[in-house]
Amino acid sequence: MITTLTTTTETDLLLRHADHPSAFLALRSGTARFAAPGLDGLVAYREAGGYAFVLGGPVAAPEDRPALLEAFRAFERGRGKRVVALQVRPDDVALWRGAGFRLNQLGTSFSLDLARFSLRGQAFMQLRNKLSRARRAGVEVALPEHDAATWADLAAVSRAWLTTKGARELTFLSGEVGRPDETWRRVLVARQGDRVVGFVTLTPSPGRLAGWQHDLSRRVPDAPPGVMEALVVHAIERLRAEGCAWLHFGLTPLVGLEREPDLGGGGSALASWLLRALARHGQALYPAATQAAYKRKWGPVIEVPELFAFEGRYRPWSAVRLLQVTHGE
Repeated sequence: MITTLTTTTETDLLLRHADHPSAFLALRSGTARFAAPGLDGLVAYREAGGYAFVLGGPVAAPEDRPALLEAFRAFERGRGKRVVALQVRPDDVALWRGAGFRLNQLGTSFSLDLARFSLRGQAFMQLRNKLSRARRAGVEVALPEHDAATWADLAAVSRAWLTTKGARELTFLSGEVGRPDETWRRVLVARQGDRVVGFVTLTPSPGRLAGWQHDLSRRVPDAPPGVMEALVVHAIERLRAEGCAWLHFGLTPLVGLEREPDLGGGGSALASWLLRALARHGQALYPAATQAAYKRKWGPVIEVPELFAFEGRYRPWSAVRLLQVTHGE
């Protein structure tokens, strides 16, 4: 069945059971959530063509996760769809293998250890210079009210950013501006005088690496240099003052494939070859190297391989369907 749980109930469930930095992407608008009778859990997913794409995996108590996965699989099988899981963490390999899935690496996620973060040293000179330029330009960062006026400002900045990039808003596996009533979402805005010139949103990251995820960031085309750096440093300093241990930067697809973990066989040689080819030649399609460099520059970061799980033989057409669902087509 498709869950009819309230967002408040789902938020509580994620905080109790999720163990994934990107878990709150499950609440993204347009993402469906499956629940099974008698199981305290959910599966976040989107369908495209003959596939159901799962975010992370079943969210439930450890003893209930295999049953929830099987219930979801049976549900999708009845709809004539194959299940593909994305952003599977290495700790979950046994769960998916036990259900008969095969796994390959999709990319790498990045997480910043806030206790070790520092702006001192030669490596951070360029970052310090950008922060100084933002301050001299009169940029100030603050947490605004969760109200309609703030969200109108965020929407305006986001539209300007997308127009400049000639891009469309992604609709899956990525952050969003959200709504003012989503009180679990934190927003930081950068202002130059009365004008909002950039923002960053943060979402909770429950589990063993509990903290917050850098969910979405945008700036206007004529924002002063250093705006994004000022926003992230402000977030780091505020979170660390609150005792937070981790700031997660999320998945970057196609990165780290040369260090693919030993999964004991069972993956697809075709999938591995295609992804490595994209990593080498696909920068025009997705700037993976640029994204990874941005995340690494905040160091020290830990890098965790994230995998995808699929049933039977690998079908390249599933990648086309995934692009359709992430781009809202």
